Amino acid sequence: MTRYDYLIIGGGMSADAAAQAIREKDENGTIGILSEEPTQPFPRPALSKKLWTDPDFTRDENWLGTVEAARADVLLEHRVVGVDTDARSVTCANGDTYSYGRLLVATGGHPRTLEGLPEGERVLYYRSLRDYERLRALTSGDGLADVKPHVAVVGGGYIGTEIAAAMLGEGCQVTLVHPDEVLGEKTYPTELARELDQEFRSHGATVLAGARVTDGDEEGDGVRLNLSDGSVVEADVAVVGLGIEPATGFLSGSLRRAEDGSILVDDRLRTSAPDVWACGDVVTYPDAVLGLRRVEHVDNATTMGAVAGRNLAGAEEVYDHTPMFYSDLFDLGYEAVGTLDASLETFVEDAGDGGRIVYYLTDDEVVGVLGWNVFGRTEDAVALLARHSRPADASDLAGALG
Repeated sequence: MTRYDYLIIGGGMSADAAAQAIREKDENGTIGILSEEPTQPFPRPALSKKLWTDPDFTRDENWLGTVEAARADVLLEHRVVGVDTDARSVTCANGDTYSYGRLLVATGGHPRTLEGLPEGERVLYYRSLRDYERLRALTSGDGLADVKPHVAVVGGGYIGTEIAAAMLGEGCQVTLVHPDEVLGEKTYPTELARELDQEFRSHGATVLAGARVTDGDEEGDGVRLNLSDGSVVEADVAVVGLGIEPATGFLSGSLRRAEDGSILVDDRLRTSAPDVWACGDVVTYPDAVLGLRRVEHVDNATTMGAVAGRNLAGAEEVYDHTPMFYSDLFDLGYEAVGTLDASLETFVEDAGDGGRIVYYLTDDEVVGVLGWNVFGRTEDAVALLARHSRPADASDLAGALG
């Protein structure tokens, strides 16, 4: 059995940040990283953003450099199937077993899947660098007679909209299937949701609103999707982006978990087991401003990973960072903090040049802030949320971010 002073389960950005942070505190301790993915840690947001939109951003030049920077052993295609916190051991699907001095769980999440739509060569549950490589090959003509394919995108959230925009930018025919009446209506105020919906249509997307995929399969050189309204979408490739579920199935009862399966941690990212920490998309944690929550965005993953790594190596840091999140679609972009729920009361402030600032409010306080084509205001937004108050008239928030 191989032993590591620090063993990390997971091969994403949070694991990379943790490994590099361990080295800030401990120059000599051995670090092992067990990753189920076949590639080294990579900046995951680029898979639906910069790798498609920025010709100067290339895969080969943007690896995170975990092995070199952290002097870590990164063991690829090592899917963990069990953790014994009493024996301080971890077992992989290939039969390999590893012991640890201190353990970090940074497994992130697995894509939500549709029971009636199996993954295949032309059905991608988009999450990994391998998914990007396959989609890039297909959109470059591989197997499609050197023509741009018809891409069906399932899902109107972050991954769905970003991939749909990327495919339109590649010159593909795009059909976007989502369950709402207006794209983004559950997240953005009506005027912004309609603007977003129209942006996709004006770029040539066929937007099928109010529909869900019930089942489907690959047929010859294409994909057939059956929708809830009885209609059928036939495309060359389908990309499914329906969010993720915490990757904790291997834990059994070894760590205390929340209702959604994520790992519960304290403000120092410690779990319920001795010498076991967790970080990133896979945890529910006590945010200093927003309260108990789970966040699936890169700012949280990397910042939390760094704190977890230092704590594994002996620090006692409190994770007190309230993360921001962002998206880029065509010429639209936003940065946000907190809860974006269109069912809440909202106030939209005109910020000039097409920019808007949206405040989301409960009866008691401001709980979320969205900068729509407004950037660099997230620190001010966090400070506003930290007051845990609201004006009697929401319009008095105008100018609140300076």
